Amino acid sequence: MRILILCFTVLLAACNARAPTFTPYKVEIRQGNLITQDMRAKIKVGMTQSQVKAALGAPLISDPYHANRWDYVYSLEQQGKVVENQRLTLYFKNDKLSRIDDATPLKPAGPDTQEKSNGKG
Repeated sequence: MRILILCFTVLLAACNARAPTFTPYKVEIRQGNLITQDMRAKIKVGMTQSQVKAALGAPLISDPYHANRWDYVYSLEQQGKVVENQRLTLYFKNDKLSRIDDATPLKPAGPDTQEKSNGKG
């Protein structure tokens, strides 16, 4: 009988302790074209489409109805939450870059961002 009471007491004490919770691993998801500050600085109004493509790469969104508009979109998701969003839209007129809409300007490069981009951070 004492053993039964002892086991019951141990079980009740264990119920008060927090059991470790297990959460599934969530993969870091990067989607789109990451445009760095250096890449953004290379493009200027008046450049041709091929020059822009050489500097930034091919645009993520290619709309057949708006062939003169290129959209560069980037999204970073960590632990199921969107951490970073970037959007850069370029407009061309007669094969020349006529307008740049930078919806999310990049932060100036500091010592922290340089270390991460070099693989040291």
